Amino acid sequence: MIMEGITPYPDELVRKYREKKWWQSLTLADVFNQASDIFFQREALVDARQRLTYGQLRDRVDRFALALLKLGIRKASSVIIQLPNCAEWVIAYFACQKIGVAPVSALPRNSQVEIEHFCGLTNPVAWIVPDRLGKIEYLPLIEKIRPKYPQMKHVVILGETVPEGMLSFTDLLEMVGPETYPADYLEQFMPSPEDIVHFMPTGGTTGLPKLIPRTHECYVCNGYYANTALGLRNCESVEMINIPIAHNAAIIAQMVPVFMSGGKVVINPSTKARDILEWIAKERVDITLILPAQLAGILSEPDLSRYDLSSLKFLTYGAAHVPAELVKEARDRKLAPYCSNGFGMSEGPITKTRFKGPLEDVMYTVGTPSCPYDEYRIIDDDGKQLEPGEEGELAVRGPTVFSGYYKSEEENKKIFTPDGFFRTGDLAKFNRDGNLVITGRKKDVINRGGEMISAMQIEEMVITHPDVEDVAVIGMPDRVLGERICAYVKPKAGRTVTLGQIVTHLKDQGASVMLLPERVEPVDEMPLTLIGKQDKKTLRADIARKLQTEGQVF
Repeated sequence: MIMEGITPYPDELVRKYREKKWWQSLTLADVFNQASDIFFQREALVDARQRLTYGQLRDRVDRFALALLKLGIRKASSVIIQLPNCAEWVIAYFACQKIGVAPVSALPRNSQVEIEHFCGLTNPVAWIVPDRLGKIEYLPLIEKIRPKYPQMKHVVILGETVPEGMLSFTDLLEMVGPETYPADYLEQFMPSPEDIVHFMPTGGTTGLPKLIPRTHECYVCNGYYANTALGLRNCESVEMINIPIAHNAAIIAQMVPVFMSGGKVVINPSTKARDILEWIAKERVDITLILPAQLAGILSEPDLSRYDLSSLKFLTYGAAHVPAELVKEARDRKLAPYCSNGFGMSEGPITKTRFKGPLEDVMYTVGTPSCPYDEYRIIDDDGKQLEPGEEGELAVRGPTVFSGYYKSEEENKKIFTPDGFFRTGDLAKFNRDGNLVITGRKKDVINRGGEMISAMQIEEMVITHPDVEDVAVIGMPDRVLGERICAYVKPKAGRTVTLGQIVTHLKDQGASVMLLPERVEPVDEMPLTLIGKQDKKTLRADIARKLQTEGQVF
């Protein structure tokens, strides 16, 4: 049972959040059903191949949920969903919500290392995956992984190549017709508000990604305030998803709030700037979230003026640090009348600058909490609350914040203060206007274009190279992506190590492209702190100097 690894919320907080109506005893399935009941004929979802009204989307979700039940998949089990940006991801995700199954939200680029890790943690009964995506062939990966996990009885393939012993996503949609069941048939399988909505992987400092379990009532609260904080409760809204749909930001800051309001979600299959511009013009998008790399690409587009962006009213930035000069250039070039910067975590906290606030807030801060009932503190290493203007670690407690990582009892003891505040690992301060400013981080992770990558996970793989004696992986500054991966390597005596050798070695171990270093710096000795630990602060300063010497300015 997946619930065995869940850290429960304290009873007194549960009572408080429910009494205050911050938690409204709703599940994500309830939200979806209400939206499809109210806006039945309104267009809900558009991707590269299809357009679906709320009623049509509801029909497909119910069909897939019934098919999962027919396969024997039941409440409190888990299913890995590893699909690209497409309507089928939404169908599979909400079908799971209808029957109390917790999806593991895997990225298309997750490879053998991550998928086996997820299997070991959650014992999934099914894996929903494409046959191929671009250059990635998933069938060989399935053949490697599936025999190791006999409890994974079903592999559902989205695509034309469905080997014997696997199931076709398309066929499952046609397996069962909702019209053959009573209208309320699925209600008996619905989850409870305190059940788990999904498992969201996160980058971290302990090697492989941890999994974040979110309860329905907490997650619905998250989506509600993400929606209302910016005043976007308009059924005419057209929001486009340009980031991987499996990301928490795409679900809780984009898709769920739009469904709550009866708006339309446009799923862009591409992350490229030119494709984003084309989709905005084609679908008359009025709001979208873009990453710093995407914003830089849009502003560098030589034919920017030929795209009709007149529908675009709101731009939101997030997932990684957005350089102030990019924000100002976007405003000066009138990409959209209003823009917002933000900070968010899969663990729950979300802050945003408001659309009609000063440009300086968007350029230099990440705003204020979306949920007014979340408590934000800046604390020192001893947990003492600091004054405004003082830098420390950001800690958060409230109705949108998770209760702990899955099957991570010892880790959870470290990341929560005695009074229940989650230590985010981010360094921050509040300015005199009460806006949050993120200044750095304590966690040893690399934020590459919004992907949180564990330095330790890469180090543990690099160190197995026969020519490597020691390794330290850091993020090196990058104007577009925020950070890229740099590995400082001490070779064994008489050996040399190149970037190509390291990349090949990691690929041979099943590492995904997200884990591959983009630069290797050989060193004779690794710098150490006074207590004998790797001095990554010195390494970060070293790579910054080298990049500046090479003419790269940040």
